[in-house]
Amino acid sequence: MSSNKILKLMKEKEIDYVDLRFTDPRGKLQHLTMDGKMVDEKMLNEGVFFDGSSIAGWKSIHESDML
Repeated sequence: MSSNKILKLMKEKEIDYVDLRFTDPRGKLQHLTMDGKMVDEKMLNEGVFFDGSSIAGWKSIHESDML
């Protein structure tokens, strides 16, 4: 699905929040909830940066920026 189609669907359905889900290196489900207003074409195409130091089994705070 294209980023434009996703954004259009979010607007039509009045989506307020987006929950990004992934598994950590140990296989545990993790998620990041964000305001739907933060979602744009660039984010959908390039990804989301976040600090992975709070993810068990990942890297130290100085090596933990994730995309």
